Order: sequence, then structure tokens, then C-alpha cells
Amino acid sequence: MLFRDRRQAGEELAETLRARQREGALPDPLVLALPRGGVAVAREVAEALHAPLDVLVVRKIGAPHQEELGVGAMAGDEVPLLDEDALRHLGIGEAALAGVIERERAELRRRERLYRQGRPAPDLRGRTVIVVDDGLATGSTARAALRFVRRQAPARVLLAAPVCSPEGADLMSAEADEVICLHRPAAFMAVGLWYEDFGQLTDQDVLEALHVQL
Repeated sequence: MLFRDRRQAGEELAETLRARQREGALPDPLVLALPRGGVAVAREVAEALHAPLDVLVVRKIGAPHQEELGVGAMAGDEVPLLDEDALRHLGIGEAALAGVIERERAELRRRERLYRQGRPAPDLRGRTVIVVDDGLATGSTARAALRFVRRQAPARVLLAAPVCSPEGADLMSAEADEVICLHRPAAFMAVGLWYEDFGQLTDQDVLEALHVQL
């Protein structure tokens, strides 16, 4: 399965979630997108479910001098969630991540200020919260997002993505009440390989999806 772009992936994901809604499995839904890429997918989901759309900014923590190699993630003002096995394998102590964490925290706060434009974060208490991304690889950012959401006392938490690594989906089944993934290729490699168009989204793309005016 190869998706044309994030919009088409979102439409297909929305069909599956709409079926779950008709079954009564998604009462009082609220869709939280992981920006930036997840926003284009989540917009289609929110429209199909007639649910509010908002964002949950999560930042990956990369290894020093190897920032593409994720060793953790953070959401909100919470303590970063680190991959202890990866740190041991790389021979890196937590102290060595201080600079990376500081930079990512600053970027997280910048995005939250920009995307919210003074709006309060949504109240998740008692709601069915659907966390949406454009794909799930290792699951480090998704895990941080799901644990952050859990602490806000929702009724149920779902993770939804068009494509997932089998390992990532299995890991997230312990974090979410339900994981909905359309495609779990055995030879996963990377999220972008399963899209014909996987261009990077901008802050303006996120604002337009949220109908936020600067």
C-alpha cells in the first residue's frame, strides 16, 4: 500500500475511524494531531468524525551529534521520556543530553505559542482522545504523547496512523486503549517510503489546518 499524500492517507484512516464511531466506540471524540506531519492526516479524521481538532506538540530528543537518531521524546512541560536501552548502547549519560533537551524544549514552546495564539489547551477529561500522526516508526514520540494525554484523565485514548512499523504498533498497544493502523509493512524502513508525496509541512500549513489567523 502506497499513499498518494497525507490527505489521501487521512481520508482512508477517517473511513476506518468513522466505522468505529458508527459502532459507538468513539463517544465525544477529540482529535489531537502530532505536528507537523500529523496535522494533514488528522484534519481529514476530525472532519469525518465531526470532532474538534487540536495539536499536541511533541519533540524527539536526538543523540548528541546524531540528532536523527532518537533517544527519547518530550511533551508539554513534563520530564523527557528517554530510551535507557539506546543510551546504554551508545554509551551516553543523561547529562550529555542537557543541551539537546534545552533546544528541543525551546522549540516545543515556540510551536505551542504559535499554534495556539493564546488559546487554552483543550480539556481532555472524560473524552475519547484520538492521537493522530502520519506514521509510526519507533514509537518514541507517540509514547510521550500518549502518556501526556493519559495524565489528563480522558475516558479512552486511541492512536491512529496510516502506516506503522509492526514493532512500533505492538509497543504502543500497551500505551493506548486501541491502536488503529491501516498498513503494517514487515519491511517498514521509514514512514516517508509509504507516501508518493511526503513533503515537509510548514508552520503556516498547521495554522491553516487549525483555522488560526495570525
